[in-house]
Amino acid sequence: MKHCLLRTLKTIDLLGLWIGLLSLRILLGWDFFESGLEKFHGSNWFADIQDRFPFPFNVVPPEISWQMATWFELAGGVALVVGLATRFFSISLIVLTVVAIAAVHWPEGWSSFGELMQGYVFTDNGQGNFKLPTLFIGMLLPLLLLGPGKLSIDAWIRRRCSENPANLLNTSTSLVRQTVNR
Repeated sequence: MKHCLLRTLKTIDLLGLWIGLLSLRILLGWDFFESGLEKFHGSNWFADIQDRFPFPFNVVPPEISWQMATWFELAGGVALVVGLATRFFSISLIVLTVVAIAAVHWPEGWSSFGELMQGYVFTDNGQGNFKLPTLFIGMLLPLLLLGPGKLSIDAWIRRRCSENPANLLNTSTSLVRQTVNR
């Protein structure tokens, strides 16, 4: 019984590395890509809120901030779905989300923890709405810390690079020798 339970848990753990992290990547990638598309097809409203951006983002011209946000969401969304440069885009999208929370989703004024928590909602009723971006950060953290999982281009690249490290070293050494002997 104990052996069966341990084997079942091990199988579920393995599925998590394949399907669990893939599901996070797909959900986040889709949402960030959608947000990037809205910016791509919309008009720049960052100038209206630039004073609410945290430093150093508040000194970047709104046109550049808009383009950076748009393209990090578009490229980051696609990259997350396929699992390419997952850790880079996870940290980039975390930074983007923190800026969004500070500039858009954080309540303008609050004097107690209870008032602040009124902004931990999905809809803005005048107290902020930082619940969804906070959840996104919580979903990006496993991708940053654990990587993209087994079903990803990053994992495929890692497997290719580690299949036979001796061959990679010999190839590199051979190329150096050829270059030196020229």
